[in-house]
Amino acid sequence: MSYTTLKYDVSEHILTLTLNRPDQLNSFTVIMANELVDAFGRASEDDEVRAIVVTGAGRAFCAGMDLTAPGNVFGLDESQQPSVEDMHSRLNDPAIFDGVRDTGGRVTLAIYDCKKPVIGAINGAAVGIGATMTLAMDIRLVSEKARIGFVFGKIGVVPEACSSWFLPRIVGIQQALEWVYSGDILTAEQVLAGRLVRSVHTADDLLPAAYELARKFSQNKSPVAVAFARQMMYRNAAQPHPIEAHRIDSLAMFYTSLEDGKEGVQSFLEKRDPQYTSRASKMPAIYPWWK
Repeated sequence: MSYTTLKYDVSEHILTLTLNRPDQLNSFTVIMANELVDAFGRASEDDEVRAIVVTGAGRAFCAGMDLTAPGNVFGLDESQQPSVEDMHSRLNDPAIFDGVRDTGGRVTLAIYDCKKPVIGAINGAAVGIGATMTLAMDIRLVSEKARIGFVFGKIGVVPEACSSWFLPRIVGIQQALEWVYSGDILTAEQVLAGRLVRSVHTADDLLPAAYELARKFSQNKSPVAVAFARQMMYRNAAQPHPIEAHRIDSLAMFYTSLEDGKEGVQSFLEKRDPQYTSRASKMPAIYPWWK
């Protein structure tokens, strides 16, 4: 698939996914949402991709929803009256899927389901969905020029993109509520102090730092073990009892030990780099265990 709002570039097993509407400060549209969902699904199954870096073209990361779109700017069908039951029984019904479901949420769910490490390189303004889409990414790095805002209350809507699930887990409930209630535009230093981001960089150092992490996450690592570890961390951390983690740990340990685990042990004993042969596109039959 070719994209109109994104750039999809793979080099040295790292995908650089660039939001590419620089003249509109990479503002978010329904088309961008659909293309991001496709891109993360594609990257998840692409064995040439072992880590993903997401950034923005030009001076912004993403300035939020494009509020100049005609009609309902969020792409929602105002003729419907959806219920909670509809969101359980008809979630993928075309009427609900296209006319009710939050587009940002479809993006963060695609990131959540991805098998590859995802690093956000936030190079400038990241507001609204520009901020919340990054919450499903594993690591966030920001330029010192970045400005981040959970500004939904200022335009009379609610936090979206599953951010009520992600944000408190990252920064804690008190910090999450303060940022959402206030709608303040936060500096790089403020989001670092709030533990939303890992580190602050100069504009020139941001992408090199992100690529350095991406290489660390992907070089000499088992693609299958990394895919398991990513999903185990997110999904098991939300379980009510550690026995649920133990069930999946046991199965994942069993199956990884049969293939790449043997090579990992042998390479350690022989003091050489491992030569892993597994592919994330061919996971053991227990994956995805949650479906």
